[in-house]
Amino acid sequence: MMVKEEICLQKLALREIRPTAIRILILQKLIDMQQAVSMSDLEYQLDTVDKSTIFRTLTLFLAHHLIHGVDDGSGILKYALCEDSCHCSVEDQHMHFCCEECHRTFCVRNVPVPFVQLPPGFIQTGANYVIKGLCAECAARKNKEYQ
Repeated sequence: MMVKEEICLQKLALREIRPTAIRILILQKLIDMQQAVSMSDLEYQLDTVDKSTIFRTLTLFLAHHLIHGVDDGSGILKYALCEDSCHCSVEDQHMHFCCEECHRTFCVRNVPVPFVQLPPGFIQTGANYVIKGLCAECAARKNKEYQ
């Protein structure tokens, strides 16, 4: 068995998701892409898998906290892998960075969403902390253009 497939099987087992060939394929692609991706990105990468299967798999992965949804302000929900210890609670949420040039979205796991004191009676169930700018690749490309 390939190392990537073993990792996928471990991640699926940790979240109590029954492994199927399609689930393993989609999870491998999410791991390979190393950034938050849209459903359209996955459809393009997995052109032999139909849209409804990808959607159902992403929905299952979300429900079992294997992935989290990222609203980066583009109007398109993107998906990124959760850490093995993540339960998608408010405490697990982190910053995301959206590049305005290449439109890729990255998890910045070492920067938690800041605590905000809410008015009495309010209950926080989530937060969206997105920084926009240029990723390292796009910034380097821009710097070369100006030199």
